Amino acid sequence: MVNQTRRYALFQAGPDSEFVKEMYGGYFNVFVSAFGDKGEQWDLFRVIDGEFPCDEDLEEYDGFVISGSLHDAFAEEDWIVELCSVCQKLDVMKKKILGICFGHQIICRVRGGIVGRARSGPDVGFGNITMVQDLIEPGGYFGEEVPESLSIIKCHRDEVLEPPESAKVIGFSGKCDVEIFSVEDHLLCFQGHPEYNKEILLEIIDRVNKIKFIEEELLEKAMASIEKVEPDTQRLRIICKNFLKGRTNFV
Repeated sequence: MVNQTRRYALFQAGPDSEFVKEMYGGYFNVFVSAFGDKGEQWDLFRVIDGEFPCDEDLEEYDGFVISGSLHDAFAEEDWIVELCSVCQKLDVMKKKILGICFGHQIICRVRGGIVGRARSGPDVGFGNITMVQDLIEPGGYFGEEVPESLSIIKCHRDEVLEPPESAKVIGFSGKCDVEIFSVEDHLLCFQGHPEYNKEILLEIIDRVNKIKFIEEELLEKAMASIEKVEPDTQRLRIICKNFLKGRTNFV
């Protein structure tokens, strides 16, 4: 019996920064390094530029990842509307979708939830997520022992205001009521960034400061949080990989 190569796609919703291009060759490589395994095929679709797979090719993929973006998931730009349409098709097909930040909000929108400006304002730095352990079955992609909390890199000014009725909110924080949600077995969404490392976050802080995207006082607090806390990057990435690949091992 021939083993079929697993195939995944990244829907990249933002441009590559000069720093990420120089250090990693682009965000695509950051995502594949975080969530990919040897022997898999990963394809890149720059959805921000209108690149999408053909409908007839969707069935060929085992899973999809939607990246973050500086754009609003509730906007009506053509590419965002098209992204929602493609995600609706994938949802009907029960294809695995991992939504991150903007992607988290897109899946909320597609599923009938409400997205808007964060009630507590932008959140940048490290955030601590409280896990709703009663809603997570041990032995699934979170592993045999579901953690009480997870530290994650945050960088967003929008959030899920009302989750979809079909969603299970399995993680929340003091600043955001919907940090992690899931729908059935095929949708998993994080407001934070399990794919980022400290270096990428520091570069983003510098970049958004230059364009005055977020208030300087908040960025100073973000810098302070980086010095005090270590994110649970490895554990978060294993959770995401287990979800995408339908695994339950936690190594």
